[in-house]
Amino acid sequence: MDNRINEIRRQIRALRVSMLEAEAIMRQQINRDEDCAFVAGDLLKMRLVMSRLVEERGTLGDREPIIVHASVAPRRRAAPPIFLRAVKRELVAGEARG
Repeated sequence: MDNRINEIRRQIRALRVSMLEAEAIMRQQINRDEDCAFVAGDLLKMRLVMSRLVEERGTLGDREPIIVHASVAPRRRAAPPIFLRAVKRELVAGEARG
């Protein structure tokens, strides 16, 4: 049973790296305004395989996290939201306007 768990963990690791690479390729295709339907279909198939592997892994009782060190660069963090304060305006009398 431990061999099967290790095999599943190895497959999940490889699948995660493949999914990250496919996502990067798909982003490049979208940025070039190309059709990415083929890569998107492959990504959906990978997700289906991943969900079945995770389900089987859970059935076998493995609950430890799987860490993946991919060569794909992580996306940069989202910029923090900018909060603009309303500027206080002074009221001016009608005659003083110019």
